[in-house]
Amino acid sequence: MDPRIREHAELIANHSVDLEAGDNVVIDAHPVAEDLVVALHEVIGDRGANPVTTSQRTGKRSQRAYLRASDDEFETPDHELALIENTDVYIAIRSSDNVTQSSDVSPETQAAYQQAHQPILEERLGTRWCLTQYPAPANAQLAEMSTEGYENFVWDAVNKDWDEQKAHQANMVDLMDGADEIRIKSGDTTDVTMSIAGNPTLNDHGKHNLPGGEVFTAPIPDSVEGEVLFDMPLYHQGREITDVYLEFEGGEVIEHSAAKNEETLTEVLNTDEGARRLGELGIGMNRDIDQFTYNMLFDEKMGDTVHMAVGRAYDDTIGEGNEGNDSAVHVDMIVDMSEDSVIEIDGEVVQEDGTFVFEE
Repeated sequence: MDPRIREHAELIANHSVDLEAGDNVVIDAHPVAEDLVVALHEVIGDRGANPVTTSQRTGKRSQRAYLRASDDEFETPDHELALIENTDVYIAIRSSDNVTQSSDVSPETQAAYQQAHQPILEERLGTRWCLTQYPAPANAQLAEMSTEGYENFVWDAVNKDWDEQKAHQANMVDLMDGADEIRIKSGDTTDVTMSIAGNPTLNDHGKHNLPGGEVFTAPIPDSVEGEVLFDMPLYHQGREITDVYLEFEGGEVIEHSAAKNEETLTEVLNTDEGARRLGELGIGMNRDIDQFTYNMLFDEKMGDTVHMAVGRAYDDTIGEGNEGNDSAVHVDMIVDMSEDSVIEIDGEVVQEDGTFVFEE
């Protein structure tokens, strides 16, 4: 086994989820990630915790078969909910043998399935949870990299000094905490403002997401005004969506388009009322992620980027007395901020063309 896999497992246990003796641990992983699952079982056994491995959210062939055979009428599965209700630590490992496995499952079916599973999602978010990546060949292919090159890319981004990264990102947290309004401008098409008044800014340094490398908060739901062109593509429901354009008024998406797979975007926005509002604003700050790979877990952390998510806001980003956006979806989309771009906080420029004021 590559020693970096065991280092990855130790980092998850020690840094991300603070594994303790007696913890009930669910590892959710595709079989292609077996080496990391094995390494995690070694660590879990050494700590005296209790592992169970599932593959409920990995989009493999069995889930595709189930969704294609369904009648789009889903109920929350009580037995799956009961498992998470009795879970202390939840570790999700992204990896795939086919990243487009669910591409022939209708967006309507996938949206209905997500809605039925929202109580399980909410329960998972109440555990000590971590989402990470195993560098499978299919993910390397999507990134247009060799398998070895992608392995190096993933582990360079994951197995790093997270205390140092936390200190770097704290500079941006200090600028955002206590601020009222943020404005994002990029090129001729993106100019959007939003209030974050009273909402805390979180420093993602490899706890819930591994790799980390962003600071993020929640906009006040009805405060978002303007337009955004998300000029970096994303994969959602096994489909590539490109050049997403959203126009906001009173916090709600009133116009939208996409150059490719617009119907998938439309289904996302029609999931529920909260899907047409922003639940997150994130600023990418991980300079070790220097290549776009069609993997949002990495791409949203890139330096020189901003991402916004339609849908659910994380509870920890909602200030006391403020309203949080609720939805069955949370879909991140990215704006390239490397050229002809600024971030303003309460009228002051804090980043220009990808360079923060504290980096100059």
